[in-house]
Amino acid sequence: MEERKATINRKTKETEVDLELNIDGAGVSNIETGIGFFDHMLDGFARHGLFDLSVLVTGDLVVDCHHTIEDTGIVLGNAIKDSIGDKKGIKRYGSCILPMDDALVLCSIDLSGRPYLAFEHEFTTDRVGYMDTEMVRDFFYAISYSAGMNLHLKVMSGTNNHHIIEAMFKSFAKALDEATIIDARIRDVLSTKGTL
Repeated sequence: MEERKATINRKTKETEVDLELNIDGAGVSNIETGIGFFDHMLDGFARHGLFDLSVLVTGDLVVDCHHTIEDTGIVLGNAIKDSIGDKKGIKRYGSCILPMDDALVLCSIDLSGRPYLAFEHEFTTDRVGYMDTEMVRDFFYAISYSAGMNLHLKVMSGTNNHHIIEAMFKSFAKALDEATIIDARIRDVLSTKGTL
């Protein structure tokens, strides 16, 4: 089986994102976005999804964190889409209910080719570290639309915003890992339509 990898460079007037993703990795990461808490979340995503991920972002952080985080989401979504290719043999669906201390988060994914985000949570603080909490939803929205992914994130319990966000990233990683696993029983794509 060919390695499922993607390398993407995206440059705009606001950001430059260089990203490499190996879906069939070992959880190795090299992350530099200029936003420490965001780096920590992406590192957790790679480690717990067993994805090899390299992300180097130069962004207009003098403005705020918006463009850096949103554009990273766009590029990561594109990398997920490119790395799984025609989707033959993948399980397609993945889900995880993940605890992180006081937080409990449900994530469910369908790699259907149809983008949709359901995001159920209101944060109680504006920032964690140098990352605006409102950007968490925007990040996952960018991934879902650029990857063509149906993505549901629901906070079932929790009070600590750091724990809640970390549980979101880790549950997303575990659900994506499950959805992208090759199952030898699936001979084509897992769809009655014959395509995803």
